Amino acid sequence: MKLNDKIYVAGHRGMVGGAICRRLDALGYTNIVTRSSSELDLRNQAAVNEFFETERPAYVFLAAAKVGGIHANNTYRAEFIYDNLMMEANIIYAAWKYGVTKLMFLGSSCIYPRLAAQPLREDSLLTGPLEATNEPYAIAKIAGIKMCESFRDQYGCNFISVMPTNLYGIGDNYHPENSHVLPALIRKFHEAKAEGKPSVTVWGTGTPKREFLYADDLADACVFLMMHYDEKELVNIGTGEDLSIKELAELVKEVTHYEGEIVFDSSKPDGTPRKLMDVSKLHSLGWKHTTNLPKGVALAYAHFLKKAHFPLATF
Repeated sequence: MKLNDKIYVAGHRGMVGGAICRRLDALGYTNIVTRSSSELDLRNQAAVNEFFETERPAYVFLAAAKVGGIHANNTYRAEFIYDNLMMEANIIYAAWKYGVTKLMFLGSSCIYPRLAAQPLREDSLLTGPLEATNEPYAIAKIAGIKMCESFRDQYGCNFISVMPTNLYGIGDNYHPENSHVLPALIRKFHEAKAEGKPSVTVWGTGTPKREFLYADDLADACVFLMMHYDEKELVNIGTGEDLSIKELAELVKEVTHYEGEIVFDSSKPDGTPRKLMDVSKLHSLGWKHTTNLPKGVALAYAHFLKKAHFPLATF
């Protein structure tokens, strides 16, 4: 990518898209194109085609997606499969139709089978049943991977797919019902401290293990792979390190300086027992993360505090 190449970042207002825009800007890229959802409904094929025909981007980061935690995935199953299928299908098709030089599709670690061998290797895709609570979202993301592969096979398109692990950071969603586990914990512990509550209740048993990557590290990896990776096979992006939800809750408790107790509600779902990414391919290509979890959580909490004077239900 040349510094003046036109680059479209789909989903720039989300945590991932925003981080990619920050990284491109820091590297000196000057021709970044974005559209908000109110300006361009990515579920509308005619509108997407018109955008691509007019703008003619050379590179595309497909970070737009409808996302959420266990509750949101399990509650809004229809929207999660429909919205994500439509957005990715329209963008990938338009990228082929209007001659995009290269496209990167961002998936999710939930594409892998629920009980796949750990750590999750790229070749474990489609080798077993998915986690039931987020199956619609996972199927949509798998379809995006297969679309990229199919357009590469039939038309020679340089469309690549990357699978980030669990993400957190600047611009995260802290909604009380629809957020992922780490931002949900940050909000819970912050509010419990502010309100003087004696305990914080965490969903599940605390035993599942999860891996977390700071969003700005992901953005750095995405730009690196856009410049250095051109193969059909997807690439995992993560840290290669995980911890239990109990350990995560204790870390967030420490960062937020909460002094009460942690209670685990085992009547709530745990989700997948473990989701650790095999990042050996990424490491062999020459990229490793630089933000460890304690530092990243502290950065995320600092950003949360800057936003906390707004109505919390809105972010």
